Amino acid sequence: FFVSPVSTMKSFIMTTLLPLSYAFQTGRVFQSVHTRAKVEVRGAMEMRTPFIAGNWKENPVTLQDATSLAESLKPLAGSLPCEVGIAVPYPFISAVAGVLEGTDIQVMAQSIHFEDSGAFTGAVAATMVESVGCSYSLAGHSERRSVFGDSDAVVNSKVKKILETKMGAILCIGETQGEFEAGLTNEVNAIQLSKGLSGVSAEDMSRVVIAYEPVWAIGTGLVCPSDTAQLVHESIRAQLAKLYSSEIADSVRIQYGGSVTPDSVDELMSKPDIDGCLVGGASLVAEKFGRIMNFEES
Repeated sequence: FFVSPVSTMKSFIMTTLLPLSYAFQTGRVFQSVHTRAKVEVRGAMEMRTPFIAGNWKENPVTLQDATSLAESLKPLAGSLPCEVGIAVPYPFISAVAGVLEGTDIQVMAQSIHFEDSGAFTGAVAATMVESVGCSYSLAGHSERRSVFGDSDAVVNSKVKKILETKMGAILCIGETQGEFEAGLTNEVNAIQLSKGLSGVSAEDMSRVVIAYEPVWAIGTGLVCPSDTAQLVHESIRAQLAKLYSSEIADSVRIQYGGSVTPDSVDELMSKPDIDGCLVGGASLVAEKFGRIMNFEES
């Protein structure tokens, strides 16, 4: 049968060139990921409870749709192997929190404003979302950065404002396709990480989760191989050690976010430095998200 050269080339790029590009960026041999014994990091991994987070974005359309989706998740949230949260649109937070009360699924905010109150039309404060049941809030999601212009300084202000409450902050970082192709993955992540965490104390890092989003793998059809994602997560953890300490770096959970599916979650979650996933589209389908939050570590 005929094999399209375009298809063959795309497969070669995704399975060979992308992992090698990341390996060279991190200054290590790609094979090291396969040869490193997982037992060496088992102690640190056991400190980190896996965290699967869904992000509904500007979905679903109505309150009824939102509560119906939440109801569909309840029977799938039995004995979960991880912490689970869903970032819900502001108008639906309270109702969805009510539906999920008594389950292990937490409700989260997708973003907050960096002021507590005032003449900021359309803004929603961290204290507001906390008061209606949110346990976490995202900060710096790639769409907030690209569509709404959230700078590193704005993201940092949001992270610190979240941490002034009792909520946890999920700081999203990641490179664009252009930055990836230019070999700037680790440099971009290091800058976004250091600026996003500026002024965050070592003590508060116990409530911080990092979500790595390769922007080029979101809604593009491109998939970041799990070994490649592991290399980047390893680099992020090394940067956390530079900013704080190896102990704190080993304790911080790093999620992967980039077109996570039921077919990819098990392999992703088998990697030593991938502590969870930030799930977009698949979190809007109960069966898919149910499979993801009930992942099986291979």
